[in-house]
Formats: sequence, structure tokens, C-alpha cells
Amino acid sequence: MNSAAENESAPAPRIENSQVAILLEQMAELLEFTDENMFKVRSYRTAADAVKDLDVPIADIAQNGGVADLQKIPGIGKSIGAQIFEIVQTGAAPLLETLKQHTPLTVLDLRKVSGIGLKTAQALFRDFGIKSLSELKVFADGGGLRSVPGLGEKTTERVLRSLDRLLPQADQT
Repeated sequence: MNSAAENESAPAPRIENSQVAILLEQMAELLEFTDENMFKVRSYRTAADAVKDLDVPIADIAQNGGVADLQKIPGIGKSIGAQIFEIVQTGAAPLLETLKQHTPLTVLDLRKVSGIGLKTAQALFRDFGIKSLSELKVFADGGGLRSVPGLGEKTTERVLRSLDRLLPQADQT
């Protein structure tokens, strides 16, 4: 029989390189969305690409050599190496959770809409509280896009057409 102490120290389920890369990319996207330093954003993207491209499991590197061995991977520094180590050890990404407290991941979907770039997505979230494609659709259908600076009639029409294409996909996920 396992004791409670043994259960508490049980390792997190093994995480795949692709899963770590997705978490790093989400961190990069949210950092970019919140206007974090572009070098920091680029560092997270570079690390995500490095993890994706590894021929060996990142979990093995972390388990066998810790943060020091993670830092030997081109594109992974001390800070991101420590975060990868924590992800591998616990399955949790504290920075991502902190970022999501202020900016939900769903705001990143706004950039999938044709006609909406980073600055417009930021304005929609900041100025109008739009956090998802479905909220954007309601806002757009109510004529709200006319009040967004920089969106002309043609762009508004493009946004509406794009939302019509994207929303059935969003509803299925």
C-alpha cells in the first residue's frame, strides 16, 4: 500500500516535447499580446522551436541533467530552462497561469480573424472587453466594429466574413 507521502511525490505524467513547445508558444503569444519586451517574446518562440526540433525527449534531458542540461540546448537560457524543468517535473506552467489570470488564452483567437492584427485585438480586449470569437461576433453583429479605431467598412466586412468561417470551427472545439 502506498503512503500519503509517496502519493504526494509521485511524478507528473510524462510530457511530450510537442506539449512543452505548445506551452512555450502560448507564453510567447500572451507576452506579445501584453506588449512585453519583444526580445523576451522571441526567446520563448525560439525555445518552443528548439524543443519541437529535439530528437530526444525534453523530459529525459530535464530528468537526467536538470536546468543545466536544458541550458545546453541552443535557444534555451536559464529562466526558460527553469520553466521547462518545472513543466516536466510538475506538469504546471506557473508563468502561463499568471499570464492567463490577466489575459485569457481565448483572446489569441481574435488574431485568427482576417482583418484583425495584434493592435486591433489588443484594443478589442482592452477597450471593449472582447475575449473570444463568439463575443466578437455579438459585438460585430451589433455594429460595434464601427467604433473601433482603424477599422473601415471593407475591413469590417472582411471581419464579419471571417467570423462566419471561423465560428463553426470554434464551436466544435
